[in-house]
Amino acid sequence: MLRAWYAGVPVRQAVARYLPAALGDGKSARGVLGRVRGKLLEVARAAHRGDLVTLLTHPAAGREQYAKGVAQAIDALRTARAPEPQIADDIAQWFSPRAMRVLHAYGITTLADLTVRIPRRRQWWKAVPGLGMASARSIEAFFAAWPALTDRARALVVAGQRGDIVPWETLKLPHEVDGSAGTFRAPAATCTLDAPNDYEAVQTWLSLHESPATQRTYRKEAERLILWAIVERGRALSSLTTEDAIAYRTFLRHPSPRGRWIGPVRPRTSPDWRPFNGSLSARSVAHALSILGALFRWLVEQRYVLANPFAGIRVRGGKTASALDASRAFTDGEWALVRTMADGVEWSHGWTVPAAQRLRFLLDFGFATGLRASELVGATLGHVETDARGEHWLRVTGKGGKLARVALPPLAWDALTRYLAGRQLPTSTARWRPDTPVIGSLGRGP
Repeated sequence: MLRAWYAGVPVRQAVARYLPAALGDGKSARGVLGRVRGKLLEVARAAHRGDLVTLLTHPAAGREQYAKGVAQAIDALRTARAPEPQIADDIAQWFSPRAMRVLHAYGITTLADLTVRIPRRRQWWKAVPGLGMASARSIEAFFAAWPALTDRARALVVAGQRGDIVPWETLKLPHEVDGSAGTFRAPAATCTLDAPNDYEAVQTWLSLHESPATQRTYRKEAERLILWAIVERGRALSSLTTEDAIAYRTFLRHPSPRGRWIGPVRPRTSPDWRPFNGSLSARSVAHALSILGALFRWLVEQRYVLANPFAGIRVRGGKTASALDASRAFTDGEWALVRTMADGVEWSHGWTVPAAQRLRFLLDFGFATGLRASELVGATLGHVETDARGEHWLRVTGKGGKLARVALPPLAWDALTRYLAGRQLPTSTARWRPDTPVIGSLGRGP
């Protein structure tokens, strides 16, 4: 009937053709039409489809221009379901504008704020100026319909007085979200881990890796995910779904709210510590998800969880071989400035000559070779090779203990010979001692 009316059929003719039983007993065709449209609006509002509510409240005049959009809206609302509230949702999504304004003025903006900050006692609303009994009863009915929200809100009290975001080593998971009863936990009888909860299971996974650098990298990603799962989703790690994993991918690109998740570099013991220093590039997001995918694959192999929610999740732009992530690189101008400053640190900052020479060597040698700090620190002159064509190479032990050879271009070779001369060491390879470190020790800092 509604489709016919939007197609231009007069209202009485449309109702008589498609809803003849609705007429009679003094009921008008326009009244029937109004009730049908009103019912459709109820469904749209219940489904939190504000876009469809706006579409369906257009004036009756010129209805034909809305016919296509309304037809699509009807199809969409046939299977629409009211979304399940999340603990981090803004209260504006669930309560009346008046209640929302009053609660915002009181400093309550999310469902988490509401469940944690409002005491569970009679007439609790009197502590909120302007709320009133009717709004309070509506709020109570809402939480009675969604009892899990109260349990999820307790997960936000992770860090006591320090806020809801804390580092891995001080993280204390509430029982409701520690994974001891995770939705996707495998039967304990078949699990090869003694870990009773998600934190200890991840700790075991981290212990598999002996490299401190690898442990730090993996811990960082596990830490970020567990904190996000608790604070933003109100779920344990072992309760995460594929939809949660997709949402986490979006979160990594732009962690928000920024005040909660992003901050300047601080010691992990500082109250101002935050898991992120800024938004992540596509490659960084892809790297993070690959680590989390490896974590869940291992948990599945140990029969701790039944499935890997990160399986199959891809990152657009995360594997661009031709593009170099230069988000942390100096521009040409910045590099020129750094190098110019390094040329005068003896007189401008009081550095000793050996310290200044070493700084300039590290800048030039590192710029020319791209070696990691760990590879440079372990290098000795015995690792330097010269092939039959007179080209110079450095043997290094890279990430994962893999052996590799790195070319030493003229800038690197000149920097090395100049640095050796400054250390009063021979510059001829025939006179080198193989155990001499490429980077000399200062004995004391500049």
